[in-house]
Amino acid sequence: MRETPRSQGTASDAEAGYPQRRFGRAFAHTAGASGSGSPHRSDGRPPQTPRGVRHTGPGGRPGATPPAPGRPAFLLPGRPWVFALCAVLFVLVTWQAAAGGPLRGADERLGLALAGHGPRPLTELLADLGSPPVALPVPAVALGYALWRGQRARALAAAVTMAVVPALVVPLKIWIDRPGPLTEATGYYPSGHTATAMVAYGGAALLLAPYANRRVTVPAAVLLTLATGTGLILRGYHWPLDVLGSLALCGMPLLLLSGVLSRIGSGAVSRSTRRSSGRTPPD
Repeated sequence: MRETPRSQGTASDAEAGYPQRRFGRAFAHTAGASGSGSPHRSDGRPPQTPRGVRHTGPGGRPGATPPAPGRPAFLLPGRPWVFALCAVLFVLVTWQAAAGGPLRGADERLGLALAGHGPRPLTELLADLGSPPVALPVPAVALGYALWRGQRARALAAAVTMAVVPALVVPLKIWIDRPGPLTEATGYYPSGHTATAMVAYGGAALLLAPYANRRVTVPAAVLLTLATGTGLILRGYHWPLDVLGSLALCGMPLLLLSGVLSRIGSGAVSRSTRRSSGRTPPD
């Protein structure tokens, strides 16, 4: 027996015709969509990061607030080139001072021409700026102040740098064995007084940078170091290459010290930020 075909008409025939609009995914993302708590979500939940509360960086672009810490100072663009320049200059000057090249001949002629010029009391005073009794109390005070402020890591880094430089200078004096301008005695390259002044005043300036005006302390250290070298040359205690080689040699550990102190400072700031954010109650 053949079954009677079922009628295709149902209760929904009254609604048949054009398909009805369903508020699905496509329409839920339109602004003001019905049943949507946000113009960006269809489930009624608020967005995870509302645009109104996003932190913006420079120029209104989304970014981190506060900005992430930068690279250490000794890795900044330009600083490695200064270190490399000091190294190349030191090697060149040392080679000429040891081998007796043409630069050494010109250096000795210039040194003999400059020796004895200038007021003796003034040049003697300038040369004494690099003597240990005058220069070493300055970093001692800076180290004591840093320790008093609880900066043990910074004080240790500066103390190690100040101890390393004499350990480099003395063997070089013995190895080069260069005589002085107005004496037959040897061991004048590199200049120990210049090294003492540069490390003492420069190390103290770097160590006190967080507590003092860097625009004053660093130029003062440079001025005192150059004044020491000038006094040594004018008094006839050292050849100009002795002073120049000492400046190039001491510039390298001071650059490293500057980078280490910057890294220690950045680490301290990051730890302090984490502690303060950990104590902040949630909103």
